[in-house]
Amino acid sequence: MSGFLAATVTFPAVLFSFLLVVVVLYWLLVLVGADFDLFDGDAGDGAGGGVIDSLGLGGVPLMVALSLWITLSWLLAMIGTIVLGELALDGAVGVLLGGAVLLVALAGGLVVTRLVVVPIRRALPSAVEPTRSDFVGRICVIRTGHVSETFGQAEITSADGSSAIVQVRRPAEMEGRGLLRSGSEALIFDYDAEKEIFWVDVAPSAQPPDPPTKEH
Repeated sequence: MSGFLAATVTFPAVLFSFLLVVVVLYWLLVLVGADFDLFDGDAGDGAGGGVIDSLGLGGVPLMVALSLWITLSWLLAMIGTIVLGELALDGAVGVLLGGAVLLVALAGGLVVTRLVVVPIRRALPSAVEPTRSDFVGRICVIRTGHVSETFGQAEITSADGSSAIVQVRRPAEMEGRGLLRSGSEALIFDYDAEKEIFWVDVAPSAQPPDPPTKEH
């Protein structure tokens, strides 16, 4: 046990020991409810995340990928440090071998982490960013006095419950199908990405029924 403890504070394992303490503290704080916005998101998000992604660790939460890499590298570094301690090499040779163990621990930890990340990545649901085109076919609520080919606003509600005011327009040939005024429900049937406007018409449920045919 004394040899193991000594290895944790001996180069090169001591470098990973410090990082491992940071990782453990991070997850302990997470367990008690701390929120770290700095480390939110996937390992492929942002500039630094792009580097992680290039290493094959993208698609999982950033701190999960880093925690695995640090832990596995620490284990490999500990094995190498203990072996070097048994050899009792001093001077330049010991330093060079210590540097070699450091590089092997980093590379080996990365390789194993990439293997572990694969099933984790597959198990996590892939989030698809919503686009404005996703609102086509949905109902919105008019928030202006009228809607025409050149004027109109409406409130749309996304799947997560958030709402937004957007620009809406109505083709002139559809104005005879019923009025669209403040509080009216309208059907979004198209989206113009260039003008960033939604094309709407009276919602089917709000359209007046067809007049009954006369029986002869």
